[in-house]
This record gives sequence, structure tokens and C-alpha cells, in this order.
Amino acid sequence: MSKYLYLLFFAVLMVSCIKNVKQESSTATGENNKPNIIIILVDDAGYIDFGFMGSKDLETPHIDTLAKNGVTFTDAHVTSTVCAPSRAGLMTGKYQQRFGFEANGTGDKNTGDVGLSEGVTTMADVFKEHDYSTVAIGKWHLGANPSDQPNQRGFEDFYGFLGGGRSYFPLEQPSEEHMLQHNGKRISFDGYLTDVLGDYSVNYIKDHKDTPFFMYLAYNAVHTPMEAKKVDLEKFKDHPRQTLAAMTWSLDENIGKLYNKLKDLKLLDNTLIYFLSDNGGAANNRSDNGELKGWKGNEFEGGHRVPFIVSWPKAFKGNRKFNGLSSSLDIFPTALAAAEIKKDSSMILDGVNLLPFLKNQKEGNPHRELYWRKLDDAAARLDDLKLIRLDNYGAVMYNLSDDIGETHDLSYQDSVSFNLLKNNLQTWESQMEAPKWDEGKAWMDVTYHIHKQLMQNKKVKYKSPREKHE
Repeated sequence: MSKYLYLLFFAVLMVSCIKNVKQESSTATGENNKPNIIIILVDDAGYIDFGFMGSKDLETPHIDTLAKNGVTFTDAHVTSTVCAPSRAGLMTGKYQQRFGFEANGTGDKNTGDVGLSEGVTTMADVFKEHDYSTVAIGKWHLGANPSDQPNQRGFEDFYGFLGGGRSYFPLEQPSEEHMLQHNGKRISFDGYLTDVLGDYSVNYIKDHKDTPFFMYLAYNAVHTPMEAKKVDLEKFKDHPRQTLAAMTWSLDENIGKLYNKLKDLKLLDNTLIYFLSDNGGAANNRSDNGELKGWKGNEFEGGHRVPFIVSWPKAFKGNRKFNGLSSSLDIFPTALAAAEIKKDSSMILDGVNLLPFLKNQKEGNPHRELYWRKLDDAAARLDDLKLIRLDNYGAVMYNLSDDIGETHDLSYQDSVSFNLLKNNLQTWESQMEAPKWDEGKAWMDVTYHIHKQLMQNKKVKYKSPREKHE
């Protein structure tokens, strides 16, 4: 009897040893069963301001490589036309209006800093709970109160700044919102902020190469202020958009550093990478939205249709385009599916798992309907039809399949569809909360003017409060 027990013990010991050897081998080659997840979010980028999107004058070779090895989405949208609410929707996987995060900023003079609602779950919360290392790098803009800062919203590590923008160069006496910090402690740096953030992203993956990680890499480029390194300005000295070209070049270099390090560490194959802009190109940074109407801050396509790449070489083929209607809301459920994490039954996610579409297991549109609202202005999609509504003014409707520039109002020609879209929007709004703050009368008046003029296909007279009073 003891002989059989000995043999059984020896067999179990051998199986255990073989399993451990396999695990150690897998770790040594940088292969985790769970994919690494990286979201690269850029700021205020123009729709066609990348080579893979058709730019003829801005150079983005590394981002173009990412696009070549991934899938480029041609009808992809963020949930808001401005920075903070767009980030709130992305980070929570739900329409930010569900928790009143509708206007830009994180509060106003009446409310104080509100930020993310305490009961809202972030992607980082979920991945941390499932043994991922979690890091946020760069711009936060989701609240500066201690309870809203990244370290309290699921990120074990935060290297960046809390506010919505700052200089790309060192500041002598920065506020708490504008200082570069590491987990609450101010960091002094030399050089150019885009490089500093890029270097940290590279060092982080070197230090965490043996365990799965979730990285939210939110560059503030190419948001104002328009500042670039001298060497890059010299490279583009004769360029008509010199500073933007230089800033974009630096952004691309740093994304390239990360991409190449993933490749060197043999992590690239099993890393799910998303690349997108937080909203459309802005009116004040010389960005180019191509044939799209509008820009950051308004509900036309130029405000919320964005460049969007998804890459995961291990799981699906790249070098192709996907034309289905999709949203930044899809990032959360797709990442959960990739990591084989089951969604909690109580969690509301408004996005769709894109993996079946990316793996050619499913065709068509991930969404038939999408919705947007920012205070006085709102919009709705239903297949190719798009409604834009301005409170106390009216609404227009376009068919984007043959009018991507949104110039031909079909509201009178097709009243049935027009009324359907209006009703759909109202139904969606009934499920949302009222906005918890606004953007102030000066900016709201400007935004109202822009929508009113564009809805009539008229020239916009001013794009900021300063321009209005010049």
C-alpha cells in the first residue's frame, strides 16, 4: 500500500514541477495568459491629423505602424465633444449623463469640485480587483478632490497632473492641479512633458513585464498651450502648422518608444492597445477635421467622431478597417471580454464587446443608436441618420451616408424619421440625470451661437468669449 502511495506522491510532485517550469518559462518570455491593456488617449487631435487618417503634412510614423498592425475604425465616436465628460464616459463605460457629469470641467463656482460620483465604478477598479497592476499616466481631469484622484479610483500608481491642461515645460510654482505628481507628491522635471510621460510609460512596462497590467496613458498633447521643443520646431521650421506639427511629432515619438519596448519585451503580441482622441480637433490649436463639420465643443461630427485604433496581434488580424458604428463606450466591455472578466450583474455598461467584430465572427454595426448631450445641445444617431437639437431653437437631421459634412437638412423631407429620432433622444434623456454643473454663461452663449450658425450653414462669427468681445 505504501508503495502505491509513494508512486502517487511522486506523480503529483512531477506534475507540479512541470507546471511551475511552464509558468516560469511563460513569465521569462513575457507571455501572460491575461492580456495587458493599454489605452492611449490623446487630446484635441484633428480627425485627419495622422498619417493613417490621411494627413499629408503631419508625420506620425509610429502611430501609423500601430494602425497597420491593428484595426482602424472609420465611424468611431466619443461620448462628449469636450475633455472631462468624454473621459468620464470612457473610464466608466457608461454615458456620463447617468451620473450628471455632462458639462466640461469637474464643477463650477456654485457646486465646487464635484468630479466622478462616488458610487461609479471605473475600469481601473475592476482590473485592480482582478489582480492587474493599474497605472494612470498624464492628464486626469476627472476631479481634484482626494476621493476623486486616480489613487482612489482604482489606480495603484498615478504619474501625471489632475487638471485639464498645463504647460509642457516646468512650472516654478504650480498649483496642486497643475503640478506633475507621483501618487500625490510633486515631481520636478526637466525637459518636455510629453517626453517625461512617455519615459514613465516605458519604465512602467519594464517593471511590470511579468504580470498583466492596465495602463491609461492620457497625453495632454496636442491641447493648448501650443508649445514644442526647439529641436522639433527647427525640424518643421517651414511648416504652415509648425508648432502643431512639432507637438504631434513628439507625441508620435513617445508612442513609438512604448510600442518598441513592448516589442522588445515580447509583450506586444498579447497586449490589447486602444488609440483615440478625447474629442474632435479644437478651434484653437490649428487641428484639421477634414470634411467633418464642426470641432471640439459642438455636436457636429467634427466634435465627437475621432480616430480610433484597436490592436491585439494575438487575437485578430490587423491592417484593415472597420466601418461599423462604434463608441469609446465599447472600450470597457471589450477589455473585460479580452481579460475574461465577468461583468458584475449590478454594473451598467452602455458599450458593446467589439471582439466578435474584430475577429470576423460578427458583421454590421456594434450600435444602431448613439446619443450625446451637453447642456443646451444634443444629438442622436440611428443607423446613418443623425439629429442635432438646440434648446429653444430647433433641430436638424442629416443622412451621413451621403452627407458626412452635415449640410443637407432632411427634417422636412423625412418627417417620420425626424420625429422618431426626436422621440428616441427624449426617451434616452429620461434615463439620465440632470447635469450637476454648467460651463458658465460666457461659454454657453458662445456654444449656442456656434450651433445656431452651423445648423443654418452660416459662418460662425466667434468661437470663444474673447473673440466675441474683440
